[in-house]
Amino acid sequence: QVQLVESGGGLVQAGGSLRLSCAASGSILNVGNMGWYRQAPGKQRELVAIVPSGGSPNYADAVKGRFTISRDNAKTTVYLQMNSLKPEDTAVYYCYARSRVTTTLITSDYWGRGTQVTVSS
Repeated sequence: QVQLVESGGGLVQAGGSLRLSCAASGSILNVGNMGWYRQAPGKQRELVAIVPSGGSPNYADAVKGRFTISRDNAKTTVYLQMNSLKPEDTAVYYCYARSRVTTTLITSDYWGRGTQVTVSS
């Protein structure tokens, strides 16, 4: 199995910045897409940004120009640099990874437990 551990959430004033990190570990053979989703109270979970193992990232329109997603060279850690934060960015942010495991060679979707980001006005 694969475990995703997020860090970096917190409380920040509007206009501020935060950087989220997510490290994948476990019986990993390879990791494909990695990304971030968020869920605000009373709303559905939505895509924030996603980056393939060897491709260009995609962003939700709401965060384009403000957020930057990146991966480390080992391709098992993903980061989300969030600048010019707005109150509407307040949500629980979930790390996502699509990974194949060494034990079964099955590719599955994996999720972190989430980290709270709160932006005050």
